[in-house]
Amino acid sequence: MSRPIHFEIQASAPEKLAEFYGALFGWTFAKWDGPIPYWLIDTGSTGPGINGGMLPRQGPVGTVVTVDVADLAATLEKAQALGGQVVVLPMDVPGIGKLAYIKDPDETIWGVLQPVSASGC
Repeated sequence: MSRPIHFEIQASAPEKLAEFYGALFGWTFAKWDGPIPYWLIDTGSTGPGINGGMLPRQGPVGTVVTVDVADLAATLEKAQALGGQVVVLPMDVPGIGKLAYIKDPDETIWGVLQPVSASGC
């Protein structure tokens, strides 16, 4: 079975957005020393997950990646405090957990999911 192994974020201001995601999720960013402006994103090594990259926006926003969080309510509150907004209110996904969508300060939509194991549902 195929699984996602990488994601990319296109950003109008990559350095500013790196600060947002670093503060929100604890991700770290490293500028790639290659021929194009590109930042490698390390999302950590605890549990399942993927790493990604960020580059200057080259087209329309169109990808939503869902991020696993331990506390959905706290994550939504923090996202808003950092300049994001909640665009889809939390909902129960039976057998999966609680899901909401946020929009980051650069207009990219992300899903945030508190899995059943973390939510007790």
